[in-house]
Amino acid sequence: MLLRRLLVLLLLFPSLALAQAPGMTEPAPPAGSAAPAAPASAPDAATSTNAAPSAVTPPGQPPAAAPAQTVLPKDLSVWGMFRAADWVVQGVMVGLVVASVLTWTVFVAKTFELAMAVRRQRRLLAALDSAPSLDKAPSSDLVAAAQAEHRLSADTVDDRDGLKERVASRLERLEAATGRRMLKGTGVLATIGSTAPFVGLFGTVWGIMNSFIGISRSQTTNLAVVAPGIAEALLATALGLAAAIPAVVIYNHFSRRVTAYRALVGDTSAAVLRLVSRDLGRR
Repeated sequence: MLLRRLLVLLLLFPSLALAQAPGMTEPAPPAGSAAPAAPASAPDAATSTNAAPSAVTPPGQPPAAAPAQTVLPKDLSVWGMFRAADWVVQGVMVGLVVASVLTWTVFVAKTFELAMAVRRQRRLLAALDSAPSLDKAPSSDLVAAAQAEHRLSADTVDDRDGLKERVASRLERLEAATGRRMLKGTGVLATIGSTAPFVGLFGTVWGIMNSFIGISRSQTTNLAVVAPGIAEALLATALGLAAAIPAVVIYNHFSRRVTAYRALVGDTSAAVLRLVSRDLGRR
């Protein structure tokens, strides 16, 4: 009898242990029986469950960080971009600004110089056309050169054609010297017009390179990282064009004006030659 009771206890012990283990759910009711009523706090629990966020952070992991917002530089004005630029880009910008100022300075100076020279040359041409002889002509470089050659050729005998050729040679040299004098200062315009775009392009390349360096250091393609370098590059390009375009236009303008002035000086030389020929005819 004792042995039989021990066998019964050994068979019932595992079932009792499983029934009393924590986390074990109650067995499901039979198919025909009604489900037990939910507790009174069930609606509140359901409401709180619905109010919880849909995305549940798995246990053991940190909560997901909010997406970082792009923060652009506050000052993207011309002065702000200049101050924020690299020292190489700043040097390029300063050089282009100096070139632009020099262009407009040459424009103002040469405009006044050419206007005064043309006015003076027209008055001289009108006076030479009305002068009866070379001795009574108004004083000028062309008239002085013709008179000097006339005096040097005073001891020649009946050498009218030779005197005309020598006077014409002197006047031709004076015309060339006058044209070169008027072209002084315009060579810098040609230099600025041809080199300023490439200088601005250098600043552009340097600014783009700084942008890529910023991307590499921050390991992000955020607009806040790329925007300053791109802005510097575009500013350098704009300054290069602002210096080059007026320089080319002003240089072409002065080339036409100087050509017209040299033609006016040529007309004055022809008037001096007529006076020399008239004096030789009277002699």
